Order: sequence, then C-alpha cells, then structure tokens
Amino acid sequence: MTTTTADYTWPSELAELRDVVAAFRERHAGEAAVRTLAETNTPLDSRTWQIMAEQLGLAGLTVPEELGGAGAGYEFLAVAMEELGKSLLPSPLLATTALAIGTLMQAGDASARERLVPALAAGQITGTLGYTGADGHWEPARKPQVRATRNGDGWRLDGTVHHVLDGASADLVLVVADTDEGPSVFAAEGPLPGLVRSPMATLDGTRSQARLDFHDVPATAVGVLGAAAPTVEAVLTRAAVLLAAEQVGGAQYCLDIAVTYAGTRTQFGRVIGSYQAIKHKCVDMYLEIESARAAVYYAASCLTVNSADAEPAASIAKTLASAAFDRASADSIQIHGGIGFTWEHSAHLYFRRAISTRALFGDPRRHHEVVATSLLDRTTRSDASTSPPESRRVQ
Repeated sequence: MTTTTADYTWPSELAELRDVVAAFRERHAGEAAVRTLAETNTPLDSRTWQIMAEQLGLAGLTVPEELGGAGAGYEFLAVAMEELGKSLLPSPLLATTALAIGTLMQAGDASARERLVPALAAGQITGTLGYTGADGHWEPARKPQVRATRNGDGWRLDGTVHHVLDGASADLVLVVADTDEGPSVFAAEGPLPGLVRSPMATLDGTRSQARLDFHDVPATAVGVLGAAAPTVEAVLTRAAVLLAAEQVGGAQYCLDIAVTYAGTRTQFGRVIGSYQAIKHKCVDMYLEIESARAAVYYAASCLTVNSADAEPAASIAKTLASAAFDRASADSIQIHGGIGFTWEHSAHLYFRRAISTRALFGDPRRHHEVVATSLLDRTTRSDASTSPPESRRVQ
C-alpha cells in the first residue's frame, strides 16, 4: 500500500459518464418501473441489466482491462452510483461490483479472478457476497455463520447467511465460511443443489435481500484459507464508498423535489419557498449533501491511487452521506406537507432507503470507530517521531 495523496484533478469523461447514466435513468428507471419491481419483488429484467452492464459498461468500470473491464478509477463508478441513486432502481450493480467483483479482486486468487471476473464485468452473470448473520451487522471480524468442510478435492457448505444483497437471483454466490484454518472465502456457482434462497421482507422494498440456507452445497475455495478477514475489510471499504455515492444521489433527489415543490406550492398567498423556515431547511440539506459529496469523491480518489487514507476516508464518506440522506429524505417529506406522507408520493421510498442504507456495510458506530482508530494511530506515530531519543527510551 502506498501513501499517495489523492487529489481532485479529474478527467472530463466523468461529466460525460454522468450525462449518459442520467439519460439511462430517465428512460429505464422511472418511478412506475421502480415501484413495480419493488412491490412484486421482481429482479431487474435481463434486457435492462444488459444495457447497464454491456452497453454502458458500468459493471466493469473499475475492472482491469486485461480482465475485460475499462480499467477506470473508482471516481467513475461513484459517479454512476450517485446518478443511479436518484432513482432507487433495484439493480444488481452494487452487489455485483462492490461485493462479488470486489471480493474476487481482493482475495488474491488469480485463477478465480481470471475465471469469474470477466463474466461479471460483461454482465453475463451477477454476483453477491453472503456474510452477515440475522442481526445484519457487517463486522469484518465476526464469526461466520456457515461452515465449510472438505469433500475430496472440493468443499461443502452448511449454514445460513442473512441480508444477502440480490441473494435470491445472483448467479454467483461468494460466502465467508469457517474452516479449521479460520474464516475463508468460497464460491458457489452454477446449479446449486441444496441452496435455499428466501427473499427477506425489509423496510426498503427497492433493494432485494435474501436469506440463504446452505445444505451440503458444493463450493470452491477462493484465496488463502483463513485469510477472509482482511479481504472482507478491504471489500467493505470499497462498498462503503460506492454506497455513500448512491446515498448522495438519493439525498440530492430529495432536495431537488423539495425545492421544486417549495417553488410552486402557495400558502397564505405566497409560495412556501419564500418563507425563511423552508429556505433554512433547503440550505441545510444542500450543505450536508455537498459535504458528503466531497467526502465521497475524495474517498473514491483514495481507492484509485491505493492511498493509506482509503479506509478512514471511506468511513467519513459513509457517515456523512448517511446523515445527509437521513436529513434530506425526512425534510423533503416535511416540506411537501400532507402529500409527502402519502403512499402515492415517492418521498417515503427515499426515506425507507435512507434508513436501510444507514446500517448497510457498517453502521455509523462502526465507521466512527474506524476514524477514531485512524486518528489515534496517527497521533501515536506523530508523538513517537517527534519525541527526543531520551524520552523514547524511557517510554
């Protein structure tokens, strides 16, 4: 890992990508389509996914060119996630890129990477990672709920994981399972006899989650046995940044519709946007969103250059984006007044997404701990380097 400092000198292609994804969103991810998919718990249709993955190349944006991807930086995928976050489209993009591709790229298994990543990057298959228990906590050091046992040259999986993103439909299921060597990553692919997929009812119906029950399911090991913890930690760092980008997009949409409504709704002979209380709410939302957006793209830049700041930067981004989305989704409902509380209005969909994403890939408490630990480590190193030799010997 290098200590290269990230900067904000970005290529103009980022704006072009945003425009392309925005056009896709307006054409294929309207509110009616999102509601239908969410209310029927139906996976995104293959045609729309192929447009996203193959024509737009979103699934392979950060994948190296030799593996069939674009070899772009994480800023590009963050731009796509932010734009898609404005629509709440139930797509497998987050699970496939952040979890499946992310795990394969971080596990250090060249064979598995070369065999599976090209198909994921091309959108030929989708993937996910099963890791959490019934409590839904994403903790890198948690004990796996699945056990892997040797079976000849292969492995068999038994146990249960919960809250698996797109777990009911993913073609490739990566799972962290316990072994004699310690927690390890395994891949279950193709026809999966013994795997029972049960969709979970969650607060956010626009993001599919499932419980996966493994009963003697055949699997192959990915990476070094017992080395799952650092792999999961690296994956969660990347996933937190991409989810934070999506949260910023959702928060921006909430602000946009609130401002539009406040500029047209009249009360007591004036548009409500002329009242100071409404102005203050909108300004506060704007400030939080812009702060979160800056943190997201700094964290994405850190990931691109493999900076030592990547983990704390990701936690700061996730914390700020969660807070911004919480405020924007709630205040948008307040500004809309009575109509904002109705099922027919879209405001509640964003409020539900904001609440559910707050805990996904680590809740604020975990990310506060990451930032605090990083600051304490830096302070300790700084004190050790500046103290005189005599004091260091005494310590």
